[in-house]
Amino acid sequence: MKKKVLALLLSSAMTAALLAGCGSDNGTTGSSNSTANNTTNNASTTGSTAGTDANGAETGTDSANEGAADGQVYKIGICQLIEHEALDAATQGFEQALIDLVGEDSVEFYFQNAQGEQTNCATIATTFVSDGVDLILANATAPLQAAAAATNEIPILGTSITDYATALDISDWNGTTGTNVSGASDLAPIDEQEAMLVELFPDVEKVGILYCSAEPNSKYQADLFIEALEADGIDYEEYTAADSNEIQSVVTSACESCDVLYIPTDNTMAAATETINNICLPAGVPVIASEEGICRGCGVATLSINYFDIGYTAGEMAYEVLVNGADVSTMDIRYASEVTKKYNEVIAAELGITIPEDYSGLGVE
Repeated sequence: MKKKVLALLLSSAMTAALLAGCGSDNGTTGSSNSTANNTTNNASTTGSTAGTDANGAETGTDSANEGAADGQVYKIGICQLIEHEALDAATQGFEQALIDLVGEDSVEFYFQNAQGEQTNCATIATTFVSDGVDLILANATAPLQAAAAATNEIPILGTSITDYATALDISDWNGTTGTNVSGASDLAPIDEQEAMLVELFPDVEKVGILYCSAEPNSKYQADLFIEALEADGIDYEEYTAADSNEIQSVVTSACESCDVLYIPTDNTMAAATETINNICLPAGVPVIASEEGICRGCGVATLSINYFDIGYTAGEMAYEVLVNGADVSTMDIRYASEVTKKYNEVIAAELGITIPEDYSGLGVE
């Protein structure tokens, strides 16, 4: 994908500090093919004027020509919480949708990686507001919360958000936020994930639920998973880490007490799959993962959505807002249309686990 590096207009000393402190990709792990690695930390314009949507249909030619004809260039601020496979794919899908729909010459992406820090998310969001971007993409819960706190005027779209009511503390949820926020959810059917665990490990006695206590959407998923376990009469225990520094000790403790671990769509855990696998695999404790990136790194199986697709969906929503004038406050949260059973061939083989024929391999070598 062609990149054209543009100069990001710096509106204040805060912006300069942001680019120095939050724009690099140090201290994280993730896919070497990620958008986070390939997108510059200054403004970038990417892609082509036509392509395919999430279903493989051709898109973009007419809309792209229309966008280029009127001379409109949309400035999009993208705040991604941290670099890992799932979030990288969502950012890539979002960018590709807008490239397909308005053309590469009609959109500028201002990408920033918050390095997993809430304070960085707040600084990035404030900078986007002061720079007058046309729309903000918040990739993960912390960026969404920071963007919502920074502006009630600029449209905000989320992706990789499990539950918007939880993220935004909305008690009377009806499918829309009623504010300048909407987006796409990465919530997979939690009860079906629990059923997958029971299918693969029918003799399980105790399940460890592993997540970061600082991520409210992880707690939301954990509670749903617990409901399903209780319905099946399966014992469980929650194991939480406040940050990445606690993961090793928490996972070690979980492996000492549990037969199987479950990890929800948790960004802290997704960025530490190598650490988790280095503990679980020697201990012979399998992991059921909530999404492909975690499964690829440390899991046996997953019932997963496609993160590129939910990013693409958020990009289509951005087109509706920017070009068609849709009211973001009345836009329903959108969800993945399908889920897929997948398994990690290498880990399953090393643990001697037989996988049913209706699972697809992740292609791990």
